[in-house]
Amino acid sequence: MKRTLLALAALATVAAAPLAAQAQPWQSINQRQANLDHRIDVGVRNGSLTRSEAMRLRGEFRSIARLEASYRRSNGLSMRERADLDARFDRLSRQIQVERHDRQDYRRHG
Repeated sequence: MKRTLLALAALATVAAAPLAAQAQPWQSINQRQANLDHRIDVGVRNGSLTRSEAMRLRGEFRSIARLEASYRRSNGLSMRERADLDARFDRLSRQIQVERHDRQDYRRHG
């Protein structure tokens, strides 16, 4: 019986490995903010973000940062607040992705 349970546990681990490899690693809020800020910077530098796109994305970024500061002032982050921030970061990340690949070129559109 013990041998069967060990074999099943090993099989479950092997089967779950591809799923774990596909999942994004957990990032702290500071890491997510740095990553998003960097992606906006790169988009501006390489011309994949127009000035107005970058300004709008940075405005959304600052809004999330202010909300995070507000959450932290009120006795730290609750799980609900962390989930809210994660959802907002996910939305901003998708916006950056879309704007950087919408074929507008800063050098042409200024």
